[in-house]
Amino acid sequence: MFYKKKVVNLIGTYECKADAKGRLMLPVAFKKQLSPVLQEGFVLKRSVFQTCLELYPMQEWNLLMQKMNKLNRFKKKNNDFIRKFTAGVKMIEIDATGRLLIPKDLVSFAGITKELVLSSAVNIIEVWDKDQYEKAIDDATEDFADLAEEVMGFDDEISID
Repeated sequence: MFYKKKVVNLIGTYECKADAKGRLMLPVAFKKQLSPVLQEGFVLKRSVFQTCLELYPMQEWNLLMQKMNKLNRFKKKNNDFIRKFTAGVKMIEIDATGRLLIPKDLVSFAGITKELVLSSAVNIIEVWDKDQYEKAIDDATEDFADLAEEVMGFDDEISID
């Protein structure tokens, strides 16, 4: 299957509310940014590193699954990883009004109450309980300078033309 990838680089962090059934209205800014891929659907899953959820546009999920499908399943650690990575994965559609339903098991995993934060993470959206999000940001602030240097502080490259 060959298709041209629609590039989705998401920008923004937005607060919103979930109703008693776990439905939330996608912020208009995200809806506009996702408009090229809105009809393709989404995958919602547990985060590997945080107690939040990750909302993948379907094409981003498919690209990730292509990489994962290259893992040798006759290695136990690969099978264990795949099982844990895909635990609780759900296909999600955004309705005509821009709402999406977070399944109860994922609401429970992320400790979601009424107040939410939706935060862009390049090509996916993280879905957080507001209090958990604030705590994660506060906890990360202390080490952020060191982390930024380690991750982005590449050696200076000198090019000679």
